[in-house]
Amino acid sequence: MVRTSVVGDALKAITTAERLGRRQVLVRPVSKVLIKFLQIMQRHGYIGDFEVIDDHRSGKAVINLTGRINKAAVISPRFDVKYSDLEKWEANVLPSRLYGSLVLTTSSGILDNVQCREKRIGGKIIGFFF
Repeated sequence: MVRTSVVGDALKAITTAERLGRRQVLVRPVSKVLIKFLQIMQRHGYIGDFEVIDDHRSGKAVINLTGRINKAAVISPRFDVKYSDLEKWEANVLPSRLYGSLVLTTSSGILDNVQCREKRIGGKIIGFFF
């Protein structure tokens, strides 16, 4: 089977492991975008520590789960989101204003919706989690 989205496959594996009640999940392959996505999830407290294992191939990541993730997914294609449209995307994707996060790739790096609002910038939407 062909892998179309490394981030999408990883988030699906994380969501499935959370639903099954697992404490850890092994994700492979790993990309730079996935590592930044996981760092944002960790900063918000949705996952615990994670370790990236370099096996001189595509890499692996062992992620400790906390049981807080209800859904984590990729939005494909990566739509352009202007700063003025950010609130509309939050309302359409997230279940509540104070619950969950959107992840965007911007000219300032990969940021969540709160950081984009502080910097007053838009970008391309990668995915979301809540």
